[in-house]
Amino acid sequence: MAIFLTEKSRVLVQGITGTEGTRHTRRMVAAGTNIVAGVTPGKGGRNVDGIPVFDTCADAVRATGADVTVVFVPPRFAKAAVLEAVDAGLGLAVVLTEGIPVHDTAEFWAYARGTGNRTRIIGPNCPGLISPGQSNAGIIPADITKRGRIGLVSKSGTLTYQMMYELRDFGFSTCVGIGGDPIVGTTHIDCLQAFENDPETEAIVMIGEIGGDAEERAAAYIAEHVSKPVVGYVAGFTAPEGKTMGHAGAIVSGSSGTALAKQEALEAVGVRVGRTPSETAALMRETLLAR
Repeated sequence: MAIFLTEKSRVLVQGITGTEGTRHTRRMVAAGTNIVAGVTPGKGGRNVDGIPVFDTCADAVRATGADVTVVFVPPRFAKAAVLEAVDAGLGLAVVLTEGIPVHDTAEFWAYARGTGNRTRIIGPNCPGLISPGQSNAGIIPADITKRGRIGLVSKSGTLTYQMMYELRDFGFSTCVGIGGDPIVGTTHIDCLQAFENDPETEAIVMIGEIGGDAEERAAAYIAEHVSKPVVGYVAGFTAPEGKTMGHAGAIVSGSSGTALAKQEALEAVGVRVGRTPSETAALMRETLLAR
């Protein structure tokens, strides 16, 4: 099994005819993803490597039964693209776009909530997710790990890749890059809950970063609801106060949102926290070998 994305997922790509959309569509197809359609307004009737292109998500869903969308759309058009995906009834929208205004994200997130949460949003500003050996929705490299028993949820794209590589001999059930913007559609807690309920996942790696209180809230959730071992890493131990570091949500003000505060919250509920990504991988390796 896997969470959110499996070999049965029928994927469409919004923005498939753009440079990035075309390039990453080919990478996803090479990884075994079942891409059934593309959507670019005004370009319906065309195809990309034999994949039919439609003018709207609704047309694509009616014709192909797509249930997942990957959004390769520029920031100013991204809100409209996600709202369209929600209206089309797609069950998962993977929003890769960086630089979407926070108020746009808040609007499409609230819209998805208001329609009964029928569309799960991952991102924005994220690398997507991969269930190795099954499906890949986004830009995560497909050849750095194999199918296995670790679940990974991460705010950072590059740290997602590093963790996948360092633990490639164990493999992963699903790796989810949730993005680092102040508002994201799927949280650490959402993924922790899904991994807890997934019989294939035996242990969980959670990668956070400075800023906000998502990791503290995840720690409280772990204490109450997660029985599987969790290993964590918090990026930003050396970050200067008051500066945004990489992600829009990664900013520390005073004592709020520091890496140390997050580490302490996680360790207080039994999560082993590494000071570096490699140390975190070593802790997970020890955890799995001891089971």
